[in-house]
Amino acid sequence: MHAWIPSPDGPEPVVLADVDRPRPAADEVVIAVEAYSVNRGETFLLESPAPGWRPGKDVAGTVVRAAADGGPEVGRRVVAHPEQAGWAEQVAVPVGKVAVLPDRVPTMAAAALPLAGLTALRMVRVLGSLAGRRVLLTGASGGVGHAFTELAAGQGALVTAVVATARRGESLLERGAVALVDDVEKAEGPFDVVVESVGGRTFPAAWSRLRPDGLFLWLGQASRTPPTMDFFDWRGGTSATLRKFLYWESDIPDGEDLATLVRLVAGGHLHPEIGRVETWQRTPDVLRALEAREIRGNAVLTIEPKELA
Repeated sequence: MHAWIPSPDGPEPVVLADVDRPRPAADEVVIAVEAYSVNRGETFLLESPAPGWRPGKDVAGTVVRAAADGGPEVGRRVVAHPEQAGWAEQVAVPVGKVAVLPDRVPTMAAAALPLAGLTALRMVRVLGSLAGRRVLLTGASGGVGHAFTELAAGQGALVTAVVATARRGESLLERGAVALVDDVEKAEGPFDVVVESVGGRTFPAAWSRLRPDGLFLWLGQASRTPPTMDFFDWRGGTSATLRKFLYWESDIPDGEDLATLVRLVAGGHLHPEIGRVETWQRTPDVLRALEAREIRGNAVLTIEPKELA
């Protein structure tokens, strides 16, 4: 079968190669992939890939081989969050990382759910009740930012989103954000909660807008610049809580949280932001666009049924 693998050399980050079909363990289903989403973090991993690693953590498709230990049967449409190797015609995934899709949830929308949706859902869970709380969200224009904004606003949070341009943030207003700013320095605090994922100078600037006893949730540094923080600068959260967030540290299995996300989409309470859709043959082009920050929300690649024959 065909799959995208890290490029051993040359200008492209990935190349399409012939690989062995999955050999599933007893607790794994084999999915014929019909769509997958690419994530900015995967572009970082492609710069220095681990031996044997293949990209692909967000997939949707149809089960073509059921697990010996149960799970969805052959023919069921599913969304899944494999550890890797999802940019392929087929992928084996543990049943605990799979959720069944109802007919009313499109495959492309489902493919944009796993990493962004799981991250956003678990962030909201960690933050607790958000009704009436003022939230500052940096790096808001990606898939995580859109999902978090809609989930938080649905709880009654007052979300101020930091985006590079108004165009990249316009759909955040549709999902419930109360304000957009193009620089964290322009955000009018204080905020009860800050969710920060940019790093660099954004980190201390966001901290300075936190109320004295607020909560600062840190989940990454998309700028790839480590923050420098002067804790003797007493602006902002003088007695605040600083918490590191890792989306995979959850007591609830991925499959259960994916099922929750699917129910929210089916019920019209969550709308994955898909900024670009292409055939999977265009994966290298989409990766370049993602690195250049030309894509709002998620990018989804589709594999036509005829390509799976």
